[in-house]
Order: sequence, then C-alpha cells, then structure tokens
Amino acid sequence: MNENVLFHLQIPRTVKAKYAILPGDPARVSKIASYLEDADYLVSNREYTTYFGTLCGENVLVTSTGIGGPSTAIALEELHMLGVDTIIRVGTCGGMQETVKSGDLIIATSAVRAEGTSKEYAPIELPATADFEVTSALVKAATKLDEHYHTGIIHSKDSFYGQHNPATMAVSYELENKWKAFIKCGVLASEMETAALFTVSAVRNIRAGSILHAIWNQERRKSGDNSENINTENAVLTAIEALKIIIAEDKMINCLLYTSPSPRDRQKSR
Repeated sequence: MNENVLFHLQIPRTVKAKYAILPGDPARVSKIASYLEDADYLVSNREYTTYFGTLCGENVLVTSTGIGGPSTAIALEELHMLGVDTIIRVGTCGGMQETVKSGDLIIATSAVRAEGTSKEYAPIELPATADFEVTSALVKAATKLDEHYHTGIIHSKDSFYGQHNPATMAVSYELENKWKAFIKCGVLASEMETAALFTVSAVRNIRAGSILHAIWNQERRKSGDNSENINTENAVLTAIEALKIIIAEDKMINCLLYTSPSPRDRQKSR
C-alpha cells in the first residue's frame, strides 16, 4: 500500500482543499472542472476521477463518486482526509411528484434513508439532512440563474431496477407500498447517493448540499408525458455559482471573526 496517496481515490495526500464538487458520473468531472480556474486532471481509479482547480482563490476538488452510497461514502471519507469540509453533490434523479418536470432542478433539504450505507454511520432515527448554508447558497444561485427548481425531500435507494421494475422483485409488495407512501408524503424525486452523503457528512462534520437534475418522471409517464432530458448543464452552473457564494460568505465570516473583538474582549477593555 502506498501511504502517500489515498487508498481509493489515489489522490496524493499533499493535495489540500476545503471545497469539493461531487458528480456521480466520471464523465461529468471534466465538464464541471472547466468552470474552475487553472483546472488540472489529477487521477482516475475505479469509479473515481478527480480534477483540481481554484475558484475565487480557493482550492477546489471535483471527484466522481460512481453509483450508490458505498462509493459515495468512501469518496467523502478520503476527501475529508485532505481537509475538505464543504461539499456539493451534482447529480441526476427521477421525479416523483407531478409538479416535477424533466429538466427541473431539485435542491434536496433532506433524504429518505432507503439505502444501506447510512445505517452503518448513524441510527436510523437520525434524519439525512442537508447543511443550511450550502442549501441556501444553492437556492440563491438557482434564483440568480433563473432556473426552475424545487426544494424538499428526496428519496435515496440502493436498487435502480427495484424502483423501475418493482413488480419483478420478491419484495414487490414493500417497494410498491413504500413508493406510494413517499409520494403521499411529498417526496420530490428519487436517486441513489444523497442520503449517504448527508449522513456521512453529519458524522464527519462536513457541510453538504445536493442539487439534482430531473431526467424524467415515471409518475408523469403514466399520463403520457415521456419527456427525457439528460443535459445537466443547469445543475452544474448552479453548483458553481453556489460555491462562489459559499466561498464569498466564508471569507466574510472569517474576516469578521479575525477583526471583531469578542464580547469578553470588549468587556476587558472597559
């Protein structure tokens, strides 16, 4: 084992960054990195491809997670070893509510933990919840870019075909009944990584948010809407704009913390 690089990501441990953007698809990494300054390809290993660049003067890593919770958790763990404490997931999803159309953006406020990875990090009673600051920045960015977006709960699962072909599964009764229940509870869309992202981030004290591009909506297909949109550019641009907002706010807060005396210091000076 080479102790100078991370075991799975294969990123040198000398690389340091506070911020990271995580798509699922390795092919989307270079596209996202093209919006950074001085972006360079670092390494690819298994489902993980990583680029390194800067944004607003801060180091940023763009790393793919592959599909599902386990690989996402590994990426989070190893990025955290490099100093990353703020993450935005840029992914895709399928709409569940009739109001979610193909091409819409979903900014997740929390996620149904219908996967297995998060259960090995925290009790099931703990909700998988997004960081407020990151989510707020994503909303500000989507509004600024005039994107059509929704905010709310999303559904994270482990089986793609368990969702799309539940009747063929031995536990079809459970999958179909829970799907109907989630829709009744207002869950907006379904994907495979965000619950793990939010739960691992809570345990590791990472700020995390998730923005998803709705490719299709199988519920709308029942009424004849077969729309499909695979262009994730709107989600990527929104994530980049949100990260700019976060970096600017972090710099302002750090400046205030550095220049402003504490209440205790003010009392001492009297």
